[in-house]
Amino acid sequence: MTSLTPLLDETIAGIRPPDAGAIAEARARQDRLTKPRGSLGALEDVAVRLAGIAGRCPPPIPEPAAVAVFAADHGVHAQGVSPWPQEVTAQMVLNFVAGGAAINVLAAASGARVQVVDVGVASPLDDAPGLVRRAVRPGTADLTREPAMSRVEALATMETGVAMARDLVADGHACLVTGDMGIANTTASAALVAAFCATDPATVTGRGTGIDDVTWRRKVGAVRSALDLHAAVTARADEDPVAVLAAVGGLEHAAIAGLVLGAAALRVPVILDGVIAGSAALVASAVAPDSIGTCFAGHRSAEPGHTVAMRALGLEPLVDLGLRLGEGTGAVLALPLVQAAARVLRDMATFDSAGVTDKGTHG
Repeated sequence: MTSLTPLLDETIAGIRPPDAGAIAEARARQDRLTKPRGSLGALEDVAVRLAGIAGRCPPPIPEPAAVAVFAADHGVHAQGVSPWPQEVTAQMVLNFVAGGAAINVLAAASGARVQVVDVGVASPLDDAPGLVRRAVRPGTADLTREPAMSRVEALATMETGVAMARDLVADGHACLVTGDMGIANTTASAALVAAFCATDPATVTGRGTGIDDVTWRRKVGAVRSALDLHAAVTARADEDPVAVLAAVGGLEHAAIAGLVLGAAALRVPVILDGVIAGSAALVASAVAPDSIGTCFAGHRSAEPGHTVAMRALGLEPLVDLGLRLGEGTGAVLALPLVQAAARVLRDMATFDSAGVTDKGTHG
């Protein structure tokens, strides 16, 4: 892939695969803990992966955590793909900074900080405590008629994600959680998943906020129109993923992709939320495949495109609660599981230290 920007090139150059030695040590330690081998299921795999990310066993506990909620609007809203008015994006941003949204409640329950970042809200927003302003444009263009954004705008917003990862880690956060807000962003997500996974739009387009059949068919048609319009770009998704992001993605997708890259370079785990995060992770994976080694799928979204994206990324969601809200809610619910996995590997006694007989010691 060609050079992107100095910041992105530097970030990508710093991304390494998980540490094989730490992974082997973590697996060996799991087998010595006072439990039947494999009895903690996915928690054992999470702990091993955390060791690989950190490069040591046991890994540090991934706390405190921060949820980065990237907010932006979408020009494709004009195609009638959502029953919600576009100004709801800005209204929800204010709800986030006031602490009244679901993500605020769930993050507080998990001890996580919520950081709201405007990367492209169309409606005017006043400055507010807890709101970071980083928009390069007030929402994307209509992806069914023209590219959603320019390449320069996509790269600048990816840089915002990298910078946010660096800032949050510099503030002492040891785990990052993806969040998002943007009316009509599941339409752009479906377009990204269809493009990167070569999948029919009807297979990966869901009902978002709960649309009816007529609106769903309109939404599928919008995704199909976008892919037809930008077919020459999406055909080269593996060669130029940023071009695909600029053509059919959203500004919050660009920021989340940058956050994943930035966290991977810092060897800090990321818990992905639903289909918006999953489609953004497809971009990050195409840009730097090893970046997905730091990612965990927090939950399985009710959006069908999310399952397709997770399969392509090789990630298995930790919880499945039928959620489709976004904001980072599913990911932050999985945060205590990720932290518990690290605690088990660090704090649980081994057969030797506890004086417990391992079945493997019998003849």
